[in-house]
Amino acid sequence: MTKHIALIGCGTIGKEIAYAVDSGKIKNASIVSLLDKIKGAAEELLSKLHNNNPQIYSDFAEFVSSPSFGDTDVVVEAASQDAVNRFCKTILEKGKSLIIMSVGALADQCLWSELQDRAVRNRSRIYVPTGAIAGIDAIRSVKDLIESVTLTTTKSPKALSGAPFFDSEFDPFKLNQKTLIYEGDANDAVKKFPSNVNIAAVLGLAGVGIENTKVKIIIDPTTDRNQHDITVNGKFGEMKISVSNVQSPTNPKTSFLAVLSAIECLRSVCDEHVRIGT
Repeated sequence: MTKHIALIGCGTIGKEIAYAVDSGKIKNASIVSLLDKIKGAAEELLSKLHNNNPQIYSDFAEFVSSPSFGDTDVVVEAASQDAVNRFCKTILEKGKSLIIMSVGALADQCLWSELQDRAVRNRSRIYVPTGAIAGIDAIRSVKDLIESVTLTTTKSPKALSGAPFFDSEFDPFKLNQKTLIYEGDANDAVKKFPSNVNIAAVLGLAGVGIENTKVKIIIDPTTDRNQHDITVNGKFGEMKISVSNVQSPTNPKTSFLAVLSAIECLRSVCDEHVRIGT
């Protein structure tokens, strides 16, 4: 049975999800609507689709009141933490299942609890892709035995530029050697680097909680990879997980693996007959 997909956000990840559906890489799926605050972004994406003809919207109220939304089975949020805050409660209230890419928004415990409550009340589902890291299933399996979790992320100045963490006096491009620029918890990190370390929230949700997950961020002007090193200690022993990601060709802030993770999550949702690792 074909799943009808609504997509919020027509940036790097949103485009690749749409292309995967349109090309048939994700079977049993059809894109029925696109929402982006910049209408031109949705129009540009629409022009590149060959087998899907979704309706496009720039206004959320119009989007959720449309016939295409009424036919929607799954909404994919691929826009921003702000979009999660503004739109996702309504989406779940209307009984639609939801894939959240901007997982950093879930550091807000009140929001996360409310989203879960609405999903249960309206028989919806919330899906959180693993993003640009690995080992989430293993971490979930030992979460009650974990004593500490640390994520160390290393990226280039280009991949971290524009983050709210940087003030007018801190120019990441002026660093000429590998430098630790941030150390704190995941709750704080996803606010200061909202486009860079959403994986810290994923790690926190899977393990000991977002506020108890430690984060270190390093700038390396010589790298062209997005590197994530995870160390987990506990009564079970120790895990060390390391992922060196190629950057997305169109956006260095996004790891290519994060794009592939989003596509695989949607593929799993649309394939009712196969579940691996869940």
